[in-house]
Amino acid sequence: MQSILIVDDEKNTREGLCRALGDDFDVFAASNADDAIKMLDAENFDAVITDLRMSGKTGMSVIDKSISVEHKPICIMLTAYGNVEMAVEAMKRGADDFISKPVDIDKLENTLKTLLEKREQAQKERQQKNSEHINSLRAKKVETADVKLSTSKSEFGAIIANSKAMKQVIATAQTAAKSKATVLITGETGTGKELVAHLIHASSPRKDEKFLPVHCAAIPDNLLESELFGYERGAFTGAVQRRIGRFEAANKGTIFLDEIGEIDASTQVKLLRFLESKTFERIGSNTPISVDVRIVCATNKNLAEMAENGTFREDLFYRLNVVEIQVPPLREHAEDIPALLEAYLNFFAKENELEPAKISNEALQILSSYAWKGNVRELRNFCENIAVMHAGEEISPDKLDSKFFSTEKSEKNSQIEFSAKQNEIKLIEQALQSSNGNKTKAAELLGISRRTLHRKLNEMGYK
Repeated sequence: MQSILIVDDEKNTREGLCRALGDDFDVFAASNADDAIKMLDAENFDAVITDLRMSGKTGMSVIDKSISVEHKPICIMLTAYGNVEMAVEAMKRGADDFISKPVDIDKLENTLKTLLEKREQAQKERQQKNSEHINSLRAKKVETADVKLSTSKSEFGAIIANSKAMKQVIATAQTAAKSKATVLITGETGTGKELVAHLIHASSPRKDEKFLPVHCAAIPDNLLESELFGYERGAFTGAVQRRIGRFEAANKGTIFLDEIGEIDASTQVKLLRFLESKTFERIGSNTPISVDVRIVCATNKNLAEMAENGTFREDLFYRLNVVEIQVPPLREHAEDIPALLEAYLNFFAKENELEPAKISNEALQILSSYAWKGNVRELRNFCENIAVMHAGEEISPDKLDSKFFSTEKSEKNSQIEFSAKQNEIKLIEQALQSSNGNKTKAAELLGISRRTLHRKLNEMGYK
């Protein structure tokens, strides 16, 4: 029989709900949030029905506790003060539904049964997908422990950093590497967060051990927990043999959790427990396993904001964010662009056994002032295309894609800084100032023709 915990400080309501639901469910009751939280620690429940307003802690604390336990129950909030704001807040905190008092028992029973049936169906689907995933792995003869480990250098040797911003990133990474502290690497997509993670590992006492990257966003939620922590034989349909997870495989080394903001609530709880105790259990086992693993995480999301709005556990955020390294977008360290272009062009030429292409000074100015919204990843793809399609050629402006001539640029040549949001007039004035009034040079800095610059100056009222 499925079990339900009813939490309400009103005795008549609490006992009435117990009687009404007692025929179909194994019912437990608590008169306050503190008792309910203790019961959730001690027992597994299939559903929790809690009042919102109670003496002492509110029902929100019961919801918070419910979603943190390993066997997450269905959560239904009750309130005599129902309104849209409370409903939204309850749902954001993890409630599955929201019912106003006085309680319509028929509605409550139907809601409970519907939610429990959906959960049961979802569990069956997860088991089926787990089974299919295992069969797929067996067919490919792939085991987690056999994942090919990455080196701790970039394709062409090391992080290229001529700029002060990137030198600071390297210095912070090397300092953090000496400790056991968890590191959170933040930055836009394509900025090179994984490369910084490699640097931390290579600069640490664990450099001779494994570096194991896990791209959390690429693994379905229902498989991520088993990928990270492993499972025992018989843990679910299709689990025909024990399988160790990534944490166990990375013992003594470093595990890199990329896109950490994508992990679901259940995996967040288990990761938090590991960070607190350095132990975990495989799925289907109650035996704690201890491993010595350095955790480095990365995200392009604002985890602090996610923690504030309840989509990421606040306590987990603080445990992950012991040391934060912010990798700047390429537009903020444009002085590194020439060296990056040269390194990637040479790399792809060598890889394809071709003569390297060269970038003309004029084209280099344009590329150095381009916004690179995809950051280093976009620059890398550009270089691969040029290396293959223009081997041995000099790349002049006429061979560049039209996107590089857009006014949505980042200009950091001759200390000019420009973004798509800045005023065009200010940009032109900076270019003129930087070129000492030479309109031809100013036009080159802006990536436009001298005629276009004259037209814009006339529109601005300049003579």
